[in-house]
Amino acid sequence: MAAILALIRPLAWINTMLLRIGRTVAWVSMALMVLIIVLQVIFRYVFNNALPWPDEAARFLMLWMTGLIAPSAYRWGGFVSIDLVKDMLPLRIGRLLTLCLLFVSLLVLVVGLQYGIKHVNSGWLFASSTLKLPLEFIGLGLVRLKLAWMYMSLPIGIFLMILVNIELSLKSIVGLIDPEQEIPSDQDHLVISAE
Repeated sequence: MAAILALIRPLAWINTMLLRIGRTVAWVSMALMVLIIVLQVIFRYVFNNALPWPDEAARFLMLWMTGLIAPSAYRWGGFVSIDLVKDMLPLRIGRLLTLCLLFVSLLVLVVGLQYGIKHVNSGWLFASSTLKLPLEFIGLGLVRLKLAWMYMSLPIGIFLMILVNIELSLKSIVGLIDPEQEIPSDQDHLVISAE
């Protein structure tokens, strides 16, 4: 039991730090996405001259926002779930069911990570049609952004969800072995839910 708790504490701390950074980047991405969409609406309907890049830039930001906020939602139980069956079962059997479901989720996430990495690798072959980096100041001119930078949101988000899954699985094991054992909690979630 002590060994599992010794694993949970640093993993929970790492997850807390990584997910806090991810949420910050996700909120900034959402704000930028809204600003870019408003800019496009103004140019399209007020000036009758739509810009070529806002749609793809908003999609880029939306993918990163989703990839970085999903692990926090997973950690906090924010995804849709049906707890009726688990709640009807005796405590230990319900926790065993939760552990089994976490294991199945881990398998799905590992397969998703493999596909996500393959997708990123194919993204290095193609460049964005409208997103360009202005690198004239170092003599490179306009450099088209590779789609791999957009696709990277998928494996990074899945990797963070794998870390969260491992933390949740370890906590479930502790709860299954000793239901009375105090388990380290996610301090970020406690602060946000208290507000």
